[in-house]
Amino acid sequence: MNKIGFIFLFLFSAFLAGAQLGIQFKITVAQDGTGDFETIQAAIDATKAFPPERITIVIKNGVYREKVTVPSWNNKLSIIGEDRDKTIIVWDDYFKKIDRGRNSTFFTYTLKVEADDFYAENLTIENLAGPVGQAVALHVEGNRCKFKNCKLLGNQDTAYLDGENSNQLFENCSIAGTTDFIFGSATVVFKGCTLVSRSNSYITAASTTNDKPFGFVFLNCRLVAEKGVDNVYLGRPWRPYAKTVFINCFMDKHICNDGWKEWSNKEDKTTTFYAEYNSSGPGANTNRVEWAHQLPAKKVSEYTIKKILGEWTTTINE
Repeated sequence: MNKIGFIFLFLFSAFLAGAQLGIQFKITVAQDGTGDFETIQAAIDATKAFPPERITIVIKNGVYREKVTVPSWNNKLSIIGEDRDKTIIVWDDYFKKIDRGRNSTFFTYTLKVEADDFYAENLTIENLAGPVGQAVALHVEGNRCKFKNCKLLGNQDTAYLDGENSNQLFENCSIAGTTDFIFGSATVVFKGCTLVSRSNSYITAASTTNDKPFGFVFLNCRLVAEKGVDNVYLGRPWRPYAKTVFINCFMDKHICNDGWKEWSNKEDKTTTFYAEYNSSGPGANTNRVEWAHQLPAKKVSEYTIKKILGEWTTTINE
């Protein structure tokens, strides 16, 4: 049997196996009742746990007001919107509204992804609470998770990207927020993303663990701001050993000269690794705080998606 024949036989066998198990591998969500489900969570709840092949949920345009969770057992799941600006998931929880003590932030998400091998495309994920404190739009803990052409909107703590062994990729996404609006301990690459600052504050708050060589890495991204914003830091360390690197990124005039700021524990700045390479734009500066770095050209080759995240980034898709 030649290679093409073998591949056909494999795919046909997988299809038969799915059919025999009663698995629906493509599901449509539409608010007007023309799909399989009218809500995103209902569609997720109907998918098979630990499926043999990827399951894709296609979401038709609409504003879906629901708090959505992708549990760990719903792995190999793709959620594909019809149009990024018209397929919108919204909720409005925030710290004081949740009122569950000091850890209330982590219950405020609009979309939470616990599952591995998750893929999302053409979605807007928004926390509508406004500037009222911590209010997460996207919370990701799964490993090998990819977001493509998505928009994340919020204020403080827009994107919580966590999991000490979690690797995540954001490609051509837009992320908007105020304070620490990209935070967490995951290893994450942002490729060709736009970061929109909505107030004078901090963009990132990494909490990378000591044993991880990479934290947040921004490749060919654009850092811009809303009107009136003119003094923004690239980041501050949420925990010791925080790592954040910007490579070939455009920085508008709102990025302050120092670039980086220590948090309450002044000693954290001795363990962090904050660096840039070839920043451009009016916010670029080669004289940041003394404990930040300008990445040597010979080190840039180590910062590729494949080297940081692994082989999965070339295979995971819808």
